[in-house]
Amino acid sequence: MSEIKENCGVFGIYSNGDVVKRIHLALHFLQHRGQQYCGIATSNKNKIIIQSHKGSVDPTFTREDFETLQGNFGIGHVSLNDRQPMTLHSKLGDFAICFNGNIANAGDLIPQFKKRGYSFWLDSQVELLAKIIAQEESFVEGIEAINKTIEGSYCILILTPDGIFAARDKFGFKPLILGNNGKDYAVASESRALQNLDMEIERDVKPGEIVFIDGTGFKTLKHLPEKRTAHCAFEWAYTASVDSVIDGVSVDKARNNMGAMLARKDKGKLEADIVAPVPNSGIGHAEGYHLESGIPLKSVFLLDRYGDRSYTQATQGERDSMAKKKLSVLREAVKGKRIVICDDSIVRGTQIREKVKELKKAGAKEVHVRIAVPPLMHPCRYGIATKDYDELIARKMSVEGICKYIEADSLRYNTLKDLFEAIGKGPNEMCLYCWDGKTVEEKQKKITEPVNRA
Repeated sequence: MSEIKENCGVFGIYSNGDVVKRIHLALHFLQHRGQQYCGIATSNKNKIIIQSHKGSVDPTFTREDFETLQGNFGIGHVSLNDRQPMTLHSKLGDFAICFNGNIANAGDLIPQFKKRGYSFWLDSQVELLAKIIAQEESFVEGIEAINKTIEGSYCILILTPDGIFAARDKFGFKPLILGNNGKDYAVASESRALQNLDMEIERDVKPGEIVFIDGTGFKTLKHLPEKRTAHCAFEWAYTASVDSVIDGVSVDKARNNMGAMLARKDKGKLEADIVAPVPNSGIGHAEGYHLESGIPLKSVFLLDRYGDRSYTQATQGERDSMAKKKLSVLREAVKGKRIVICDDSIVRGTQIREKVKELKKAGAKEVHVRIAVPPLMHPCRYGIATKDYDELIARKMSVEGICKYIEADSLRYNTLKDLFEAIGKGPNEMCLYCWDGKTVEEKQKKITEPVNRA
């Protein structure tokens, strides 16, 4: 199976006024995290109202939706995989829930719940989370139960008649950020959603923290910390928008740093006429390469304004189709030029191969490929990525073999050490499963196991 399973972006807000249009706007600013489905749930303390659609945010929500969803606090979601938020009627009362992440052991947990008499509508991960919560005596206890039961990543928002619960998994895989404007209080997957609603960033939700949001602001109800964190490097390399700040680190600055690392390795070894990005995620990397090397920065691809992110399409066929649609070569810019092109990663190698071939067909003299992250050796367990080893070209070929396959004149990747330096976080602060294949749970167990000194 090669489908992407991550649920991608969340937003919640508590206000004295109607919030639906602000949730809608915030979801627009999170749309890069998922384009297949979107949804909003609101509350006016009497009733929780929900509306979800297939498709992106702007064209799917109607004037009637805005009128129906009136309320002074609510949550929203953009997704690649399923409709969220979802509502539940339980002994805890009515609530709506949405999340961002991937429950790696969902395939084991859902059958266990069915054996205990629980029914599932779609066998979805958000259903599983809702049922884990609903079996407990309070929402805090329910979130604690999730923390103990699941393996994987999550950021959860729970809308109740009294306010919003926001929680981040104990390792902090996915970002979750708090912001306010002095009277309205919000939480979002990325800071750009807060900034574009004229809110000041207050802080990141801490890994393992459970926060309650109401008219008085933010209140930490519980903190379940671990001895290490496991932030996803791809938030800085690819997923997040460049105008976001994730766990205190600017995405734009991190990408510039990754590009600069690549340029330093090429100093005195490579002559080129221009450096260019594979848009959009390659832009920051190419800028960093340009600033470090002094090689002129020039666009060689036109990005179609109607194209979505190819990597976040649900199937391989859709990814290939979107990659073809969204980029076209600027022929006059490349003719006779020696080009360095920068991108975030190589997964299967098919798309970058086509881009290199198109550049050479348009008259490029040389094409040198530079990649921000190390070769991917394991399918991601915790979020957005390939799900099969067979999809990873680095499992099948050496760097030299990949270079030959994609028909580039040279190929270079950053190392893990480069990545740590570029982002400013160490190996015990980041998830490295894509590269070393060791789960964070396994690493944490080694940290907490007593040393046998016998």
